[in-house]
Amino acid sequence: MKKSDPIIEISGLIIERDAPILRGIDWRVERGQNWAILGANGSGKTSMLRALTGYLPPTRGTIRVLGETFGRFDWRELRTRIGMVSSSIHELMPENETALDAVLSGKFAMIGYWGAAAPRERRAAGAILRRVEAHALAGRAWGYLSQGERQRVLIGRALMAAPRLLILDEPCAGLDPVAREHFLQFIERIARTRTAPAMMLVTHHVEEITPAFSHVIVLREGRVLAAGPRAKVLNSKTLSAAFGAPVRLGKKGARYSLAVHRAASQVM
Repeated sequence: MKKSDPIIEISGLIIERDAPILRGIDWRVERGQNWAILGANGSGKTSMLRALTGYLPPTRGTIRVLGETFGRFDWRELRTRIGMVSSSIHELMPENETALDAVLSGKFAMIGYWGAAAPRERRAAGAILRRVEAHALAGRAWGYLSQGERQRVLIGRALMAAPRLLILDEPCAGLDPVAREHFLQFIERIARTRTAPAMMLVTHHVEEITPAFSHVIVLREGRVLAAGPRAKVLNSKTLSAAFGAPVRLGKKGARYSLAVHRAASQVM
């Protein structure tokens, strides 16, 4: 990947199966940008992720990720440069695997680590656990970790492979309000470290878009409704269109909130 290459470059992306899934997506993510993908259920967020990771091939258009073009490069190799934290990984983790081994498994792209790791690899996994503020959990089994602890360990697992891009697919699902806020503060700290990869947050809650996420792309029915700097994209009019209901965007400090209103005339 050249220094001038964008992290992601999508042009004219159309994906159709029995019906249109993604419709004419254009999107560019530059170095130094962290993006949130926002939209209602069924807006195309999951399909966008599947397209980026090569599990949903395009019907037309081009996808470039980390300098490589889909169809001209082995996407299985590219996935080793992309860290992913999602509920699907949660469900696959062995209950008796320790947090340290869970992180270590990211080095080898394994679910359920087995084998003898070199001492330097175990030290590296321990260092990653410290980085994600979970070193005290090193010997604890996955089955005894809270939801928030599991999310931190999975981020550590993703970071173990030194990814260039880290995708957080609805990482706050299942967290109570206090645990969610602690986790979001943790994401802020990770994003601001010198060695942090480019980050992408997939969510349908504006409350989860923290200052670390400089840009937002809003999807509706497989199309881009708006994309660009967070302050320009997030507004009541755009979000009302995205969620198909009159809503009002609130902002306190650097954080957002959303209120649903019955009368469209109340929307700013």
